[in-house]
Amino acid sequence: MENNEKESIRTVNEIPILAANDEEHEEINYRGIKAMPFIIGNETFEKLGAIGTLSNLQVYLTAIFNMKRISATTLLNVFNGTTNIATLVGAYLCDTYFGRYNTLGFASIASLFQQSRTCIHPIVHRAKNASAQTPPNGVSLIRFRLMIIGAGGIRPCNMAFGVDQFNPNTESGKRGIDSFFNWYYFTITFAQIVSLTLVVYVQSNMSWSIGLAIPTIFMLVSCFLFFVGTKIYVKVRPEGSPMTSLVQVMVVAVKKKRLKLPKQPWLSLFNYTPPKSVNSRLAYTEQFSFLDKAAIITPEDHIKPDGSAENPWNLCSIQQIEEAKCVIRVIPISLTAILYHIGVQQQYIVFQALQSDRHLGNTGFQIPAASYVVFAMLGLTLWVPLYDRVIVPFMRRITKHESGITVLQRMGIGLFITIIESLVGAFVEERRRASVSSMSAMWLVPQLALGGLAEAFNAIGQLEFYYKQFPENMRSIAGAFFFCGSAVSSYVYSFLISVVHRTTEGASGGNWLPEDLNEGRLDYFYYLVAVLCALNFGYFVVCARWYRYKGTGDSSIVTVEMESKKSVQHLA
Repeated sequence: MENNEKESIRTVNEIPILAANDEEHEEINYRGIKAMPFIIGNETFEKLGAIGTLSNLQVYLTAIFNMKRISATTLLNVFNGTTNIATLVGAYLCDTYFGRYNTLGFASIASLFQQSRTCIHPIVHRAKNASAQTPPNGVSLIRFRLMIIGAGGIRPCNMAFGVDQFNPNTESGKRGIDSFFNWYYFTITFAQIVSLTLVVYVQSNMSWSIGLAIPTIFMLVSCFLFFVGTKIYVKVRPEGSPMTSLVQVMVVAVKKKRLKLPKQPWLSLFNYTPPKSVNSRLAYTEQFSFLDKAAIITPEDHIKPDGSAENPWNLCSIQQIEEAKCVIRVIPISLTAILYHIGVQQQYIVFQALQSDRHLGNTGFQIPAASYVVFAMLGLTLWVPLYDRVIVPFMRRITKHESGITVLQRMGIGLFITIIESLVGAFVEERRRASVSSMSAMWLVPQLALGGLAEAFNAIGQLEFYYKQFPENMRSIAGAFFFCGSAVSSYVYSFLISVVHRTTEGASGGNWLPEDLNEGRLDYFYYLVAVLCALNFGYFVVCARWYRYKGTGDSSIVTVEMESKKSVQHLA
C-alpha cells in the first residue's frame, strides 16, 4: 500500500509552471535557502515598519492625545484584531485568484504607501499642534486602512510562499521546511527587537517625526528585497476557491443524510483525485463519518469520462471529504490560540514599567517603557537556535520522530508556560505594589522571558501545525489562521479588560485596573488570566488526544485495504 500511496501523492513538484508563452512547460527549480533572504527579508522589514509604528502607540496615545489607559489599550486591541482578521480575506483572495507572488507584491506596495502617508504626515502634523491634545477621531484611524490591507496580504502569504521554495519530495527539502518555521519566526522576532529598541528610543527620546519616518524606510527596503528575488521564485498558481470544495461537501452531505453508508466505505464510495491537484492523497478516516455520505453514488449521479463527477454539488469524492475533515479537525485546536495570546501578551507590562524605576544601573539612561517587551523577544531568539540545532537532533535520536517531538506536544508546552508566566506576573506585581521605593523594572524580565519561551514553543508550533494539517491548496488560509487567533484574542482581551474594569470599579476591594496601578490590584487580574490559561491547557489536552494528524488513516481500515489489494494482485 505504501508504494501505491506514494505514487498517488501529488505535490507542488508535479504542477507545471507555464512559461512566458503560456504553452511551454518548464521543470520547477527549487532554490530553497537561496530564496530565503528575499522572502524573509520582505516579512522582516514589513514587521519593522508595522511594529515600528504600532509598538509605541500605547505611550503615544496616552501622552500626546491624553487618552485613558483603558481606552488606549482597548483601541489598539481592536485595531490589531482588525489587522489580523484581514489576513483571512487576503489568504482567500490569494489561494483563489491571485497567487502568493502577486498578493505579496501588491500588499508590500500598499504598506509602503500607507507608511509614507499616515505615519509621517497626518500623525506628526497633529503632534505638532496644540489642538491635537484630543483623542484621535475615526477618520484618523481609517487612514490606517492601507496598513491593514498590506498586513492582510503579507502575513498569511509570506510563510506559505517561503515553503513553496523547498522541494517537499526530498529529505533535504522536508528538513528545510521544518527549520524554516523556526528561523522564520526567529527573524521576525529579531525585527521586533529592533523596533522595540531603536525605533522606540528615537520616538521617545529624540523626535516622533524621525521615529515615524524610520518605519517608512523599512517598508521601502521590504518592497525592494521582495521584487529583487522575482526571477528565482517558485510561483504556484491558484487552483480556484478551496472553500467551494468544502461547501460542496457540507451541502451534498446534507442532501444525502438519509442514505446509509456501505459497510466498507473506503472501497465503495466515489473516489476521484484531480490529476493536477496540488493536494496530497489522504487516507480514509472514520471521524465525522456523516460527511462520507456525500460520496455515496446514487442512480442520479453521473460520472464524466475522465472519472470526475458531472455535478460536484450532487456528488463529492472521498478526497474532498477528507480535505474537509482536515479543516474541521483543526478548528477545536485553533480555539486554544485565543486564551494563549491573552496569557502570553500581557499588555499592562508597559504601564507597569512606566510606574517602575527604568534606569539602567547607576547611569542616567532610562529604558523606554515600550522597550521592555524586547526581553520576551530575547528569550525567544536565544531559545530558537538552541532548540533547532541542539534539542531537536537530540530528541530525534530518542523519539525517532522527524521533528524531535510532535507539533501538538510543542504547542502544549507553550500553553503550560503561559500559566507559569501569569503566576510570576502576579507575584511581581504584588512586590511592586508593596515596595516602599520604586521597584526596578528589571523585575518584569522573568515573566517576559517566560513569554518569549512560550512563543518559541506554541506560536512556532501553531504556524507549523496549520501549514502541515491544512490541504496544500489552502496554505495561505492556514497562515491566516494563526493571525485570526491573535485577532479574536485581541477582541476577547478588550472585552475581558472592560468587564473586569467595570465589575471591580465600585467593589469594596477596589478597582483592579485603575489609571494609577498603585491603587489597583493588577495582580488579581494576572491570577484570573492564570486560571483561564489553566482551563485552556486542559481543553487543549483533551483535543490533542482526540486529534488525528492529516494523512493518518484508521489502522483497521488500512489493514483491510492492504489485504484487499493483495487479493486483487494475487488473482491477477
